Amino acid sequence: MKNEECIKVIPLGGLGEIGKNITAFEYEDEIIVIDCGISFPDEEMYGVDLVIPDITYLKSNAEKVKGIFLTHGHEDHIGALPYILKQLNVPVYGTKLTLGIVENKLKEHNILSDCELHNVNAGDIIELKNFKIEFIRVTHSIADSCAIAIHSPLGVILHTGDFKIDFTPIDGLVMDLERISNLGKEGVMLLMADSTNVEREGHTISEKAIGKTLTRIISNAAGRVIVATFASNIHRMQQIADASVMNDRKIVFSGRSMENISKVAMDLGYLHIPEEYIIRMDDMQNYNNKNITIITTGSQGEPMAGLARIAFSTHRKITIEPEDLYIISASPIPGNEKLISRVINELFKKGAEVIYEDLEEVHVSGHAYQEELKLIHALVHPKYFMPVHGEYRHIRQHAKLAQGLGMQGENIFTMETGQILEITVDEAKIAGKVHTGAVFVDGLGVGDVGSIVLRDRKHLAEDGMLTIVVTLERQSYSIIAGPDIITRGFIYAKESDELINEVKEIVRTELNKCLDNKVIEWYVLKSNMKKSVERYLYKKTNRRPTIFPIIMEI
Repeated sequence: MKNEECIKVIPLGGLGEIGKNITAFEYEDEIIVIDCGISFPDEEMYGVDLVIPDITYLKSNAEKVKGIFLTHGHEDHIGALPYILKQLNVPVYGTKLTLGIVENKLKEHNILSDCELHNVNAGDIIELKNFKIEFIRVTHSIADSCAIAIHSPLGVILHTGDFKIDFTPIDGLVMDLERISNLGKEGVMLLMADSTNVEREGHTISEKAIGKTLTRIISNAAGRVIVATFASNIHRMQQIADASVMNDRKIVFSGRSMENISKVAMDLGYLHIPEEYIIRMDDMQNYNNKNITIITTGSQGEPMAGLARIAFSTHRKITIEPEDLYIISASPIPGNEKLISRVINELFKKGAEVIYEDLEEVHVSGHAYQEELKLIHALVHPKYFMPVHGEYRHIRQHAKLAQGLGMQGENIFTMETGQILEITVDEAKIAGKVHTGAVFVDGLGVGDVGSIVLRDRKHLAEDGMLTIVVTLERQSYSIIAGPDIITRGFIYAKESDELINEVKEIVRTELNKCLDNKVIEWYVLKSNMKKSVERYLYKKTNRRPTIFPIIMEI
């Protein structure tokens, strides 16, 4: 084998940031991609709905890309597929539940019939020219999750996907540690492992432990029980449903994603609820409150999701009632703490009872803690290690953990999105960077909102806007109408007559100066008006609203 032969590992998203997980693996004339996720906008991304990865590198090598291989069905691993497949239509491989959720998304985007989906089971191997891609069962907070082993001419790369080691999972399908151990014995060239919970000591508790808590709480509830959880957490849904059926409660699903995913999970046999126990939201009035459980979206405090709408009385069909019990069965994604606190506070203000993670064990994480990560390292003992998933601090901490287990620092790669890890027979090194980044989705627009638009939105949100409208007559070089002043988000015009009149006077003065000198070019007039008004407003208010001069001519 020639020394110049190499495999390139290129994370195109998901390193040092929450979500947007996507990694490319390249050898000669083949590229395969693992996962294709989204991330959600932060508070600086005004109006943005979703953030998807920039796949410029994949598009420029489109003829090499042989497929996208999915580890599991969470949004941060599959959410970008509808947008990416419109740009790069390649085969997609995933387990039954994962593809069931993907199909739903592709239907919404009207592209399902154009896409090539391949259903795989844990243990299956997909053979390409240079790569063999093996799916290995892992336990996580969604069923049908897999690690992926890439068998290449230079060795095996093991990508754990998201995982925890749960010896008593709800579906009884335990993680295939035996296969992972055997791969370790045969030799793993590169381990890429989930870092999300690396800061937490010990082991995660089993999902089954939550079932006992939920059963006790639901059994003691006097009125309706409203549980907010992730729509994709089917094991949690199963336990809520089991506790509800045991207490003769009908089950209502609230929220589009909750309704869609629960239907897919039931159709595919992953969620088992007797048909007579599922009712529509409109039928709740036919039952006593003590016989109702509502499973809703909004566990992260999202303003448009079910729980927040109920809390702030904007939900069309569900209002807070006496003896309601709310359970938030999720922990906050970093950055969402304020949103969740706001919703919890509002529920308490309206007289509801709320149970959340700080009060009871109503949530367990789906990501491995330190001792579980150590076990994976001990079983795999890879030649090289690249921590993935989580924020940058998690990646650095995971690198430290690997060093603490005896791995040499030069064999550990804490990388940034877009960097290329080149692995040859003799060495591994970071060799350059490809174009990556974030593409913003705003409504139907994909990529049409960039940093300049976001800067303008930020400016408008912070200081507001002021529009100046004036009508000129070109022939006589005179002002026919105006100037009129319209403000939004800057000052309340009706209570600021003095300021508005002063702005009008400044505009009139500037225009007359130009018109007296026979200057009628719009760009000169607008520029002079804008500069003069900006100077005056900053002096008077210490604020810089965005100024929009509009000149009409007759």
